[in-house]
Amino acid sequence: MSGETILKIDLLNRRDVLRGLGGLLVGFVLPGTPNAEAQRYGAPIPVSPNAYIRIASDDTVTFVITKCEMGQGTVTSLSQILADELDCDWNCVRTEFAPVDPSCYGPMQGVFGSTSIRTQWMPLRKAGAATRQMLMEAAAQKWNIDVAQVRTEQGYLLANGQRISYGSVAEAAAKLAVPANIQLKDVKNFRLIGTPAKRLDTRAKISGATKFGIDAEVPGMLYATLARCPVFGGKVASYDAGKAKAVAGVREVVQVSNGVAVVADNTWAALQGRKALNITWDEGPNATLSSAIIRSRMAELAETPGVAGRTDGDAAGTLARAAKRVEAVYEAPYLAHACMEPLNCTAGVRPDGCEIWASTQMQSGARQAAARITGFDPARIEVHSMYMGGGFGRRGGTDFISEAVEISKAIGAPVKLTWMREDDIQTGPYRPAAYVKFAGSVDAEGWPEAFHARVVCPSFGGGRAGEGLDGTAVEGINDLEYRFPHCAVEFHRADGAVPTSYWRSVGYSQNTFFAECFLDELAGAGGKDPVEVRRRLLADSPRLLAVLNLAAEKANWGKPASGHYQGVALVNNLGSFTAEVAEVSLDGGKVKVHRVVCAIDCGQVVNPAILKQQVEGGIAYGLTAALKGAITIDRGRAQQGNFNTYDMLRIGEMPKVDVHIVHSSEAPGGAGEASVPPIAPAIANAIFAATRRPVRKLPIKVSV
Repeated sequence: MSGETILKIDLLNRRDVLRGLGGLLVGFVLPGTPNAEAQRYGAPIPVSPNAYIRIASDDTVTFVITKCEMGQGTVTSLSQILADELDCDWNCVRTEFAPVDPSCYGPMQGVFGSTSIRTQWMPLRKAGAATRQMLMEAAAQKWNIDVAQVRTEQGYLLANGQRISYGSVAEAAAKLAVPANIQLKDVKNFRLIGTPAKRLDTRAKISGATKFGIDAEVPGMLYATLARCPVFGGKVASYDAGKAKAVAGVREVVQVSNGVAVVADNTWAALQGRKALNITWDEGPNATLSSAIIRSRMAELAETPGVAGRTDGDAAGTLARAAKRVEAVYEAPYLAHACMEPLNCTAGVRPDGCEIWASTQMQSGARQAAARITGFDPARIEVHSMYMGGGFGRRGGTDFISEAVEISKAIGAPVKLTWMREDDIQTGPYRPAAYVKFAGSVDAEGWPEAFHARVVCPSFGGGRAGEGLDGTAVEGINDLEYRFPHCAVEFHRADGAVPTSYWRSVGYSQNTFFAECFLDELAGAGGKDPVEVRRRLLADSPRLLAVLNLAAEKANWGKPASGHYQGVALVNNLGSFTAEVAEVSLDGGKVKVHRVVCAIDCGQVVNPAILKQQVEGGIAYGLTAALKGAITIDRGRAQQGNFNTYDMLRIGEMPKVDVHIVHSSEAPGGAGEASVPPIAPAIANAIFAATRRPVRKLPIKVSV
């Protein structure tokens, strides 16, 4: 637009680049540091996050969000950080998702491991503060006064009785250099950070204006479904394209890497065409695979020494001499992600490029997948980030992206590929099944003294058996904060034909169940109260000890309602410390969870209302897995297909959840996954308290 300027400011190299469009646009590239979470998932190490702030002459402030929104409140929380340091009017804030641009946002643009707030906390504060200082300098020059006389107040600049809006000096601010010394707010002056600001996306979601991936519409778009082999690793032997094309509305039938695609004028016609394909499958070598075979292989591995993980003291020697020893085997099944929004992707491959519209957690991954299939330079591939109806790690994969791009390339038209619920639940990838062999002992006074775990688990992120310790597969056991006098952890990687991937809270999701329940077994063997045992073992872990004490206090530990029983479990994952106490009752073999008390310390809280929502949602998600979730394999295929066989927690089964947030000035931790791991062991430990029979297998079943 004439007379307006965009200024991109590089805070690392101090390069000012005029680009000639739109109000004041301030972009920040901050110094990169190794990212532990990226390394955890095998991703390239990104630079610190980038953020754009665009201030228009009408005083609207647009934040360009580089992360994805799948219900965890990222759009609102990241905007609060920026808006607080910028000191703008919250009612003037608008948001949009950033394009994929490695030069601006680093090589790995996406959401995984609850990293959104953790990785962007300080960069966004600096971005907001630097922009505010530039606006103050512009106002000072306009008034011909020292900048020290200027202050800000919710989108206005004030000095000596004068008052002007941010928008009125945006163009002048665009011509200034970035401040060399960025002055962050004192935390006591936060106005938005730490408050339950209303979510920015609620109104649009309620009205239906929000566009999820499944809502994407593109001119000339066709609709597709894909028939995939039901046996893991199988492939197409033959099919009848003619019968499918005879279905009204079906346009094309094409074979692609993962199966046979039916393309039609609408999704219903594509589905009917898929039914008519009459496919014969080459089921391959996995056609006889079963859950029993997989379990047998893992049990066999558990009988031999594995790769050493943690080694403290002399666990083997102590166990050999122990007067009171406990041995146990714990198991967890494969789990589906079961997102409410079916997987989908709209892709348009043109001769000169490709566009993608998708609910994806990994924008960079989507771009890379499209580049691989089309052969285009990644710069010619545009990814439009859409809102997600759940992710839980599943939408970090690119299989549904690759399929849509491959189909579009084959037919020469834009296409929306939609998976059915059965396609997702029966295809995977899943959270890995796991098998752990424990041995432990208590000393003469009944306190735990030795703890030994041999973990057998496939890799979460792929890989080959025998390649050493897998950090994600043993997290939750190998990194326990409990200080046992003697502790040893071993690991066997048990990869196989069943596809596996990251699932909400990754290794902590099952390993917290294993470790916390076995710890209760040791407490029982020594005649000790489970909370007292944990207090003793956490003497050097003040933050975890604090949430344990808070949860125990708020749950009135040791004094449940008549006929009820309590269980406790803790986890330290993703920078957050969480303790949960479950109160349950038993009616024959039926378990009812009445109440869950959760105490969480996730450092500095940006939005306590959103944090509470995430804790409650994580507990609901974990309850489904604890009481219902399991993918079982027979004849090389998943036996579950939809919510009639892969059951979800129902509204009437949801317990009362009390959330208690520890106020902290520590750096923010992750919240989206923090409350998932403790719920299953807390319930299982309550059942152990009621029956004195340990629960060693998920999902939880109680024998009458």
